[in-house]
Amino acid sequence: MKSLGLLATAMLVATALPVQASETLAEDNNCLSCHSVEEKLIGPAFKDVAAKYKGQKGAAAMLADKVRKGGSGVWGPVKMPANPKISDKDLKAIVAWVLAQQ
Repeated sequence: MKSLGLLATAMLVATALPVQASETLAEDNNCLSCHSVEEKLIGPAFKDVAAKYKGQKGAAAMLADKVRKGGSGVWGPVKMPANPKISDKDLKAIVAWVLAQQ
């Protein structure tokens, strides 16, 4: 029985780490300066971004391009600044995390 408890704990930790890691990446890359998961700040809430693009083919690539180059007009008049220095690996992880919010 004790080993089942340890296994369950290990599974919870293993499934929670990618979410925390991506949130940490978002913080490290200044995404959380203008966005939050639940509420609109300067930019849209990540849960709203995920809802808008849910099931859309090519959404991850389009959002990654928007993060890298910046943009405006989709969520209001405030321009999102470009983030050209974010690594491809971090960008992919953050966009996947954003699209998983709901």
